[in-house]
Amino acid sequence: MTPRFARIRRFRFNLPQRIAAGLLLLFLAQGLWLTSRQALSDRDYQYARCGREMWERPSSLTGYFTTCGNIHDGVLAYRLAGLPLTLNLALERGLDHFRKAEDRVVLADGQLSSWELRHQLTYTLFLLRLPFLLAGVLLGGCLWWVTRRLYGNLGGYTALALYCFSPAVLRASVAPNPELLAALGVFGGVYTCIGVAHAMQGPRRRWRPRIVLLIAAFGLAAASHIAALPVVALVGLAAMLWVAEGRRSQVLPVILLASAGAMLLLFACYGFSPDAFSYLFRSAAGFLSFSLDPAHRFFAALPNAGVSLASAAALLLFLLLRKSWYFGNTFPLLAAVLLLPLILTGVPGSPWLWALPFLLTFIAGVFADAYEAPCGRLALASAAALVLLQAVFCLLSLPGLL
Repeated sequence: MTPRFARIRRFRFNLPQRIAAGLLLLFLAQGLWLTSRQALSDRDYQYARCGREMWERPSSLTGYFTTCGNIHDGVLAYRLAGLPLTLNLALERGLDHFRKAEDRVVLADGQLSSWELRHQLTYTLFLLRLPFLLAGVLLGGCLWWVTRRLYGNLGGYTALALYCFSPAVLRASVAPNPELLAALGVFGGVYTCIGVAHAMQGPRRRWRPRIVLLIAAFGLAAASHIAALPVVALVGLAAMLWVAEGRRSQVLPVILLASAGAMLLLFACYGFSPDAFSYLFRSAAGFLSFSLDPAHRFFAALPNAGVSLASAAALLLFLLLRKSWYFGNTFPLLAAVLLLPLILTGVPGSPWLWALPFLLTFIAGVFADAYEAPCGRLALASAAALVLLQAVFCLLSLPGLL
């Protein structure tokens, strides 16, 4: 058997994977419930129109990427919002061969008929939100995979349960926006950097697939928010320098290679249009500043009570339990402290959401250490109570559920 198929055969869908899948299904169900209670907004129409133009036809306005202008606040979000609608249109074009002439989507002169509008209005809202909801599920899966590998099953369940019942994440998952995509790119990029640093201790053949994955993660961050690229590059560089003992001279070339590959992917997202791509750097989209207001609003919000109390308890345990002072706990804490006060001054954005996966990773790591302490049962019961509290507040925040 080849190594590739042997690797696939080693995959197991046992009890831990089933529990994680169940939590992610609960997250998906909450997102679908929220979507069913929403209506199309002007912002939705903007994302749908601009996204479809990127896939289907270029702007007829000279010097502009779309009729919305030159996009600089996350081109990938527009493409993902428009992709399901464009694919749906392509499907309808194929089905035109089996329809009556008066019911066809594309008329004889090549123009779209009013039938398309009547047909799509019933599920346009769902199609717009589907890519972002799936991105939320993917980020939850990445969070569980990282925390389970670092802290075991109980640590992974703790992080994933708090994530799946986070109203802030749910809101970001049911509206076209680049924030959750950027969070996925930053979190995935940083921990891929750590994976590359570990692989550097072994043979070079193990580097290549991880570096390819690193380029993809950096590209996701850059295409979501151009400000996310320097953030993930700097945080990833610090992590690699921490881990890659004896190989630190090779860390910077890897980061530069991943950043260059990310810029190439970002250029591709702009359809290899030099004008639209250059406008990104002439705007203020990459400007960052610091403020404690986002962190204050997040921790003071009642729907986030479970996460807030878990953060405070984890920080207290971290200071008291010296065995928790290791890289796996310290690094996500430092990353969360760095990202929480970030604000975007050039475009609307929520960088504090990028910090949330790191914060949940820190909580999971400290609680996992407490589970193995002499008072492990008390720590497990406390974590369960905090997760239950967060779940209750999250469900109460869903409109029309109770």
